[in-house]
Amino acid sequence: MRTPTTCLLVLTLLLTACASPEPTSPQADRLLVDTAFAAPSKPVDVRQAMVMSDEMARFAAGPLAAEVRMHGARGGLISAMNTRSGLKLDYDSARTRTAGEAYEARTGNCLSLVLMTAAFARHLNLPVRYNSVYLDETWTRNNGLFFVTGHVNITLGRPVNPNGDTVYHEPEMVTLDFVPIEETRRQRATAIDERTLLAMYANNRAAESLATNDLDEAYWWSRAAIKSDPRWMASFNTLAVLYRRKGMGAPAEAALRFVLDREHENVQALSNLALVLNDAGRKAEADRVTHQLSLIQPVPPYKYFDEGVAAMRVGDYKTAKNRFERELARAAYVAEFHFWLGLANWGLGDPTATREHIAQAMENSATQKDRRLYAAKLAWLKRNTELGQESDTDTQRRLDAHLRQR
Repeated sequence: MRTPTTCLLVLTLLLTACASPEPTSPQADRLLVDTAFAAPSKPVDVRQAMVMSDEMARFAAGPLAAEVRMHGARGGLISAMNTRSGLKLDYDSARTRTAGEAYEARTGNCLSLVLMTAAFARHLNLPVRYNSVYLDETWTRNNGLFFVTGHVNITLGRPVNPNGDTVYHEPEMVTLDFVPIEETRRQRATAIDERTLLAMYANNRAAESLATNDLDEAYWWSRAAIKSDPRWMASFNTLAVLYRRKGMGAPAEAALRFVLDREHENVQALSNLALVLNDAGRKAEADRVTHQLSLIQPVPPYKYFDEGVAAMRVGDYKTAKNRFERELARAAYVAEFHFWLGLANWGLGDPTATREHIAQAMENSATQKDRRLYAAKLAWLKRNTELGQESDTDTQRRLDAHLRQR
């Protein structure tokens, strides 16, 4: 998913969708092992994700109310989030925030910004619909964990007058998207209900806790995700990963089998099941799962990238460049891939290509921290190469060390 520095509202007209029945799953509840984890540091309640903070209420009573008077409820909300007097939001996927936290920080990932928008829409009595947008699968890696990037946006329904009459001159549905996506790709979306959106929020919090190895916190958020919507399989995969990290092989396998009974070719579940089976010394079973996975996903995520890094370590910049280019060919907007391709070009004596790819890394960074990091490297690189210092061997070595430092 491409992640710009500033969030833009991209508007499209969509059709309405039917509501889905409330999920129930006693089978899912049997996968939970509360006694294996310490109590959460504070109550875990997914409903708090959409609660308006006091600051949001003040904004709603002031700048938002002024926009609503000028443009109507829906137009006013859109305008307030897009104008100089409005929110001026930045995109940052470092962590998933509640509506109130996203408002306070004026930043968030797509899910956090959807939650904030939904809270304001509810305040204005606007009908909403949430959408899971299908994009080509993008994987990222952090602290030994692979993450699959998803994307959501929000649709605002036609405003309703105080007397209950529909405002028919308005488009029926207008979708707000905080990431600019090509029109054809944006059409590939599935309507989800609020319990699924909140399950996504809780699962994100679980994954973020896993990345810092806080297994107790991760468990309670994963549990909250499953309780919110047991139809959403990603939560069970997260549960299995934290069970494995806890050394709970049997519950991890049970959670993964639960997913695969319903989604036989779920790549994440198959990948994790192979690991769990290997942990248990069940090599023949693990090999069968790995073979099945290879038929679905012949080239695992980060395979070319890891080969490129290995080539960089022995100074084979030509091979490294080839591998990074192959990884980018299937994940064009991953900042890390652009950064390392820049390093490979630097090793090959092409500072122009290096600058181009580090600029791409900055543009596609998912967090403000990474954007600042790549911007500093780009500025440093431009300053030094413009002085012609790239021909000096000692300076070249210092530049190389500086570029590689994270």
